[in-house]
Amino acid sequence: MSKVLVPLAMGFEEIEAMTIIDILRRAEVEVVIAGLGKKQVIGAHGVKVQTDAHIEDMSSSNFDMIVLPGGLPGATNLQKDKTVQNLLKEFDKQNKSIGAICAAPIALESAGVLKENYTCYPSFESNIREEGYISNQDVVDDENVITSRGPGTAMAFGLAIVAKLCGDDKASEIKSQLLL
Repeated sequence: MSKVLVPLAMGFEEIEAMTIIDILRRAEVEVVIAGLGKKQVIGAHGVKVQTDAHIEDMSSSNFDMIVLPGGLPGATNLQKDKTVQNLLKEFDKQNKSIGAICAAPIALESAGVLKENYTCYPSFESNIREEGYISNQDVVDDENVITSRGPGTAMAFGLAIVAKLCGDDKASEIKSQLLL
């Protein structure tokens, strides 16, 4: 069974985080939600989430993938967090999968792990880098990094992660269950 780390920072985008976590768990992927600084993290729209662990206690060796939800200021909090930045570098060095949605690719760029092609929330690319930004795809998969645009693309993003970790058949099964 695959295991995915989902760090949550204050100000995370709730739709993105919960959709990704839900889809992965439906696919029987083990998900560990790790809070930055606190075990209860509050999203950008006031939703409180009790996390499983503290990010400081996480090790890349225990996971197959790390996935960052976006939202503001959540994404910039992930960008500024030294533990998250070090984990991203470790995942990349080990050629493990990395995912980021919405504004969260900013944290990947800061860690130096964002590949040539990516997508993010429209207009937020000016905070990341213009080169390689793809505006007309909901999900971009480049090497070991998957990125997506925002809340409305969270299901497609989650299913792309399931396909990467569990195969296309499992992703199709979950997609069918979701009536997509």
